Amino acid sequence: MEQTTSEKILDVAQSLVVAGGYNGFSYADISDAVGIRKASIHHHFPTKAELVQVLVDRYTQRAESGLKSLREHVPGPVEQLQAYLDYWQKCILDASEPFCVCAMLAAEIQMLPEPVAAHVRRHFENLAAWLTSVLKAGVEKKLFRLARSPEEEAQILMASVHGAMLSARALGEPSLFAAIVGPQIARLKA
Repeated sequence: MEQTTSEKILDVAQSLVVAGGYNGFSYADISDAVGIRKASIHHHFPTKAELVQVLVDRYTQRAESGLKSLREHVPGPVEQLQAYLDYWQKCILDASEPFCVCAMLAAEIQMLPEPVAAHVRRHFENLAAWLTSVLKAGVEKKLFRLARSPEEEAQILMASVHGAMLSARALGEPSLFAAIVGPQIARLKA
């Protein structure tokens, strides 16, 4: 199936956001990469804020779909959590998705247009809710023993994952991600 122009624009915008954040790219950058005029980009996405909002929505929908798939196809809470961490470890090691788009945008949240910031927050709320549900299921099955509430442990885990991405990126050592998040599941296991 051939990609639409809108999808190509979104894919390029995503790689540019991951590389340099919201203010790190322009429509001229997208124009050069996609091979279309800036006016054509404006036809699809009248403003940069609208483009990034659609990008965040697409990213969030894909993340939600992936997390739903983990719940449906991975047998238990420990394995689901491990699969989530393994996904990011693979993406960072092979550079297929070296950083979370929403984590990059969250670093700039005070400078983002409010509609974009609201969508970024929604992504984090959805991820925290999924992590909380997995932790609760693990507690119910006596697989996890939590030092804090499932909601707090979910926030700690989410911060560990995004912090590990940041450390791996800052130091140019993709293997740091696994070194940082690897002990997280062991810490939670009963």
